[in-house]
Amino acid sequence: MGDVWIRTLGNGLVRADRVTEISSTRGSLHEDRGYSLKVIVDGKGHVVIDDGDLPGSPDRRLEYARHLEDALLLAIDEARGAGSATVVAYEPESGRWSAVPVAALTGRLPQTI
Repeated sequence: MGDVWIRTLGNGLVRADRVTEISSTRGSLHEDRGYSLKVIVDGKGHVVIDDGDLPGSPDRRLEYARHLEDALLLAIDEARGAGSATVVAYEPESGRWSAVPVAALTGRLPQTI
């Protein structure tokens, strides 16, 4: 099993095994619309999604954010079983999580014996 990393909104990476909490709000960081989602590592929040454009009532936006929390957990679990280091990132265009092997991101091919 390989390490799993989560890409943050600022293009940083946090180790998934160090995340102690996944939290969401029904408003974005800059407005009282949309939602935001963050992961907590060592007591510090790291924003993963900040979407100020999601329409709907506050409860509906929070429900959508919770759906993305669940999807993040599933993406992390799937990436853990990949056998190589993997980066999990939110793709705003599709509204889904992606998992990409680090080797593909760095352009290195895995060594075979």
